[in-house]
Amino acid sequence: MPAKFFPTNGHLLVCQNGTCQRLGSPLLFQALWQHLERENLAYYKAGGTVRLTQSGCLGACGYGPTLCVYRQRGGQLEEAWYGAVDFPLAARIARAVQDESDLPTEHRYGPE
Repeated sequence: MPAKFFPTNGHLLVCQNGTCQRLGSPLLFQALWQHLERENLAYYKAGGTVRLTQSGCLGACGYGPTLCVYRQRGGQLEEAWYGAVDFPLAARIARAVQDESDLPTEHRYGPE
């Protein structure tokens, strides 16, 4: 039996390294996971296209929790990096990925 294909619009990674954990990344990850489930945004839900993964250090220690987004948009890889992410911002990022709309600009760092 072939594996089931789950289309995705993008991938969110939430840092779970030491400093980010002390600044609340485990709670952010759990809240975001529940949000993706509840709003049917998770890639394995009907109509959902957002993947969520825990990650190691994303390079903004002390500004956590940090979150990184990778997605294909307009035929090119788009990436965005965020520091000091709270749940409302993470939920807006997830919605933008799902809707293929512009990502929020607040708290972004790194490559543009």
